[in-house]
Amino acid sequence: MTTITIIKRDGSSTAVEAQPGVSLMETIRDNGFDELLALCGGCCSCATCHVHIDAATFARLPAPSDDENDLLDSSDHRDALSRLSCQVMISPDLDGAIVTIATED
Repeated sequence: MTTITIIKRDGSSTAVEAQPGVSLMETIRDNGFDELLALCGGCCSCATCHVHIDAATFARLPAPSDDENDLLDSSDHRDALSRLSCQVMISPDLDGAIVTIATED
């Protein structure tokens, strides 16, 4: 199992167990984090699942697609560690990750 720490917008954090093969967005949503809207349901078309991933984990992830980059560019809160959680698949590389839910645009 992969353990990920989710930090909510109020700064509180919770460690969750994540199943390999599902998206980070699904993991966050299925663990009751209501502030991650994910309006498109994971289709990479809305950017409401924007998160910031700790630098060590971010470096191990595959590069975002052009579509993901375009959507992230629409956010006022994008930074060098931004990803759309619907585009990050759970794998052993994410074990120990710290993921912060981005400020809502």
